[in-house]
Amino acid sequence: MTHRSRCAARLCALMTLFCFLSACGALHTAVKKRNLDVQTRMSETVFLEPVSPDKRVAFLDIRNTSDKTLNVSESIRNRLESNGYQLTNDPGKAHYMLQANILQVGKSDLRGATDALEAGFGGAVAGAVVGGAAGGYSGGSMAAGGLIGAGLAVVGDAMVDDTFYQMVTDLQIRERPLAGEKITQKLSTDASQGSSTRLKQEVSGGQVQWKTYRTRIVSTANQVNLDFEDAQAALEDGLVRSIGGIL
Repeated sequence: MTHRSRCAARLCALMTLFCFLSACGALHTAVKKRNLDVQTRMSETVFLEPVSPDKRVAFLDIRNTSDKTLNVSESIRNRLESNGYQLTNDPGKAHYMLQANILQVGKSDLRGATDALEAGFGGAVAGAVVGGAAGGYSGGSMAAGGLIGAGLAVVGDAMVDDTFYQMVTDLQIRERPLAGEKITQKLSTDASQGSSTRLKQEVSGGQVQWKTYRTRIVSTANQVNLDFEDAQAALEDGLVRSIGGIL
């Protein structure tokens, strides 16, 4: 056997091994991720003061600035009412004020969800680049069999997609002070007004009417070959349960 023939044989063997390992990896992912896994985490724990039933009145404002159409406002309202809260459209009559903004909904990965959670309320949200690339070796007839096998392995991997969706929500809760409590605040703003101009503003002092708590809620759904339509209800339910669990 010539040196060239031995190299071709080794290359084919390596490609065959690669195809075998790729097929095993795809099968392992398909089995491990066959069931929908939904998780919801908060960046900060929020504790509210217990109050008498007559003060369990809440004002609710849910915004959605993501590019997905969601149905969470009514579900959150129903959850709070089932918890014994009366909802009002007048902030002046509320003991609690809940303001939420759904910032981003879409494909990501575990690292992207962790980064969004660690960034906390108001932090940056960046969707992960999801996808992959396959490469091959072109060596004429010497590796034709191996290339065919590699092509089949790539096709097999493409049929098994470990899909990960996330929903990122910033939540602000305001609570009336208890009798005798006085709350003061200091607000600083540093806003960009162009490529070379920045506006700095500071407001301090004065008694305010609310105690303010802020947190970020990140809900994730993970399953092999998961479609967003199948993940949406689970993501929404995670957000509803998380907000309902605070009050």
